[in-house]
Amino acid sequence: MERRTPRSARTPGGWRAGRPGPDGATGDRHWRLDARSAGFCALGFAGLTLLLDWGSGGLTVPRADLWAVLGVLLFTVLRPPRVSAGDGWLAVRGLVRERRVCTDALVAVRQNGSIAIRLVLRDAYGGSVAFDPGILVANPLLWHRLDAGARRSRERGTLRQGESTLRLLGERIDGGTARDVLRASGLE
Repeated sequence: MERRTPRSARTPGGWRAGRPGPDGATGDRHWRLDARSAGFCALGFAGLTLLLDWGSGGLTVPRADLWAVLGVLLFTVLRPPRVSAGDGWLAVRGLVRERRVCTDALVAVRQNGSIAIRLVLRDAYGGSVAFDPGILVANPLLWHRLDAGARRSRERGTLRQGESTLRLLGERIDGGTARDVLRASGLE
């Protein structure tokens, strides 16, 4: 008998996050946990401020609305983008829209920022995405998809900027994976 995954564990496209789907797509396996944590933080903030305001005796309907709006605003700031990748593409979905790049036709790869580091990918068709490179570190399957596409871009000659950025990111990911394997096997 075939074991099926419950619908609640599947993404809207039908594939499970962090595992290849029927079309070969894979997603960030930690996204649900991070989004849930953002929701709990926002809910905790709104609840705590409502409770403190009520305890001080100054809670009114407009003030309660203000705390609720600030809680929703906090959630929109904390909610991480959803990163997924397939054969030849990488997508980053925010609150409102999804951006995609063709990893087979990458033109530039850059790292921006010193505190909040963002990896910016641009393709030959004008597509651009930006996301935290820590997502790739935590999801080796996403890194594999991006790396395979970047190699094809190098072979085709479209990748003009960012080979050193990709190499350094690859070394960071491979080193982390090796440490995890050693730790799991008890050799560390």
